[in-house]
Amino acid sequence: QVQLVESGGGLVQAGGSLRLSCAASGSISSIVAMGWYRQAPGKQRELVATITTDGITNYAGSVKGRFTISRDSAKNTVYLQMNSLKPEDTAVYYCNAQYNTGWGRFGSWGQGTQVTVSS
Repeated sequence: QVQLVESGGGLVQAGGSLRLSCAASGSISSIVAMGWYRQAPGKQRELVATITTDGITNYAGSVKGRFTISRDSAKNTVYLQMNSLKPEDTAVYYCNAQYNTGWGRFGSWGQGTQVTVSS
C-alpha cells in the first residue's frame, strides 16, 4: 500500500501563489503515477495535474500555464506550484497515487488540504 500526506494549503489573495506538497510512503517502488485533484463545495472531484514516474505531465485546461506539477524522487514527494491563483481555484486539494500490486492497479488518496483564494 501507499500512504500520502499533503501539506501547503492555506488562504491567499487572487493573483498569489501557493505550493502544495505530497509525501508518499509505503510501497514507493510500485507507484506508476501521482497527481493532484480538487473538489469544490457542491462539485465533483476533478483532475488538476498528474505526473508519471517517467516525468510525463498532464494538466487540466483550467490550470495549464498557471500550475506546475513536479516530483523529487529522492524525497518521494510530489509538488504542485500554483501561480496566478483565482477565486475559482478554491477547493480541497487531494493527492493521489496510482500503484501496481499482484492483484492489479490501485489508487491511494491523501487526506486533502484546503486552498482558499480570496478576491
